[in-house]
Amino acid sequence: MDRPIPNGSVVQLKNVTKRIGKRTIIDNLSLDLPEAEVFGFLGPNGSGKTTTIRMMVGLMALTDGDVIIRGHSIRTEYEKAIRHVGAIVENPEMYKYMSGYQNLLHFSRMIPGITRQRIDEVVDLVGLKGRINDKVRTYSLGMRQRLGVAQAIMHKPSLLILDEPTNGLDPAGIRELRDYLRKLAKNEGITVFVSSHLLSEMELMCDRVAIIQAGKLIDVQSVRQAGTANDASAVSTVVFEVDQEEGALQLLQGRFGVKRSEGGLTIEADRDTVAAVNAELVQQGIKVYSIRVLSKTLEDQFLEITGGESVV
Repeated sequence: MDRPIPNGSVVQLKNVTKRIGKRTIIDNLSLDLPEAEVFGFLGPNGSGKTTTIRMMVGLMALTDGDVIIRGHSIRTEYEKAIRHVGAIVENPEMYKYMSGYQNLLHFSRMIPGITRQRIDEVVDLVGLKGRINDKVRTYSLGMRQRLGVAQAIMHKPSLLILDEPTNGLDPAGIRELRDYLRKLAKNEGITVFVSSHLLSEMELMCDRVAIIQAGKLIDVQSVRQAGTANDASAVSTVVFEVDQEEGALQLLQGRFGVKRSEGGLTIEADRDTVAAVNAELVQQGIKVYSIRVLSKTLEDQFLEITGGESVV
């Protein structure tokens, strides 16, 4: 029987550590993965992303710590824990001389309880209904990735783990996969844990991301901050484009940390303050052409946190 999920976390990594000889690959990594979210995993080259994933699915032993999946330890209750996991580590392997449907049917025979109806459901979910009876050798790489996802979710896992799923995909294939993963999280309630080197795609795909460096967790950041735009107390960096920049600078001097920047004057302010500043500028006869909020991209934040190290 599955145990209650603590704090809505389907998966908990608790002080996960991996040492090989005297070298520490993963250093005391703790992370909670919420239910029904797309959770990104980012890190520079050699930071330990794939090692972490291999430990999560039991392909590599932990030195210390534990991974808890729906209340079950990957170390002491492996079978109970892993039945809640679907995963594609590296490339999905298929029988290319068989059709997509035959591949799924073959895989379904290895796991009790998967019906033909469930196979039809996942085929529809990943958008392969029109091609499922074609030979896999005729599939594009994007279609094979989607077939791999269908195979990984047939047993209705709580967690889907994908290691670099966009490798080799063209822009259309990446977009398709991104849309299907978000649909999985929303419609199937699956937590999707995905590593990738494409920061722009992670920003579009994920609800939040964890950043690791040298085997240590550096930060966890929300990517989709629903409601922030409507939070009147949220402080943002705002650029005012005006016709009398010098006059506006003198008027606001000493307030809001105002300074010149490319495109206008920059201030740190909440929504109410922005409205008040706009009104004050207009009242003094200064034309305001535009007001825009500056937001850091995920790439900006990543490079800032990791000190400019490249991501892979």
